Amino acid sequence: MEPNCIFCKIIAGEIPSDKVYEDGDMLAFRDINPQAKVHVLVVPKSHFATLAEMDAAQAELVKKCLQKVPAIAESLGLAGGYRLIVNQGADAGQTVHHLHIHILGGQNLGEKLV
Repeated sequence: MEPNCIFCKIIAGEIPSDKVYEDGDMLAFRDINPQAKVHVLVVPKSHFATLAEMDAAQAELVKKCLQKVPAIAESLGLAGGYRLIVNQGADAGQTVHHLHIHILGGQNLGEKLV
């Protein structure tokens, strides 16, 4: 855990969040600035900022997060589809430097969002 990381503080329970899923390895919670009708962040509990920084154990966490996404999406009522986004670095718009996966849905997102 990084003491100045907002996601680490959310994981530790120091900052409240609207949790939609949690287990020993990850936390999924609603984004406070949603970009779609449904906007949830899936965050591994291990702190690392980008895919390039992850070690083998953290890669397994990312794998577990991705494997859990369909069940989380189903629980959110996203049967019509959803989009996943992982921003990597400032040029991509990453503002919190703790790896996280955005799940966006609940509406037609169109073809040109990416």
